[in-house]
Amino acid sequence: MRVRELLTPERTHHHLQGVSKKRLLDQVAELASQGNPGLQEQEVFEALIARERLGSTGIGEGIAIPHCRLSSCDKPTGLLVSLAEAIDFDAVDARPVDLVFVLLVPEENPEQHLKTLSHLAALFNEPSFRNDLRNATSAEHLFRTAVDSEAELQLAS
Repeated sequence: MRVRELLTPERTHHHLQGVSKKRLLDQVAELASQGNPGLQEQEVFEALIARERLGSTGIGEGIAIPHCRLSSCDKPTGLLVSLAEAIDFDAVDARPVDLVFVLLVPEENPEQHLKTLSHLAALFNEPSFRNDLRNATSAEHLFRTAVDSEAELQLAS
């Protein structure tokens, strides 16, 4: 699935205060459950924390892609967050994280989950995509940049 299918302007957050990995996951669980009656904040938080216990979702270059499968999730859902200050996320390259894409998916269809994660990782591996997101000046700008930059990168490949 593409960013434009996962993300909405309401689920895009610019310069969020992260403080710590655990606190950030708590915040994104709260944000994910707002406006989505099927998702319970505590269930989302616990699933994200459980996934992090298996290994950090910090993929390097200041990027984290926390993700989990939920029985209460009826369709793949994304949240994009830029942080006001980078935080330690136990990333593979030990760099602090300032861009976070949260992926919540239904429990069924693990193959689609893996394909979507792979697509997101490849997208965030592109320096121009990361830089464009980091230069966004508002949540709306961040959303537009994510969707438009992904489209440009798809045309180039």
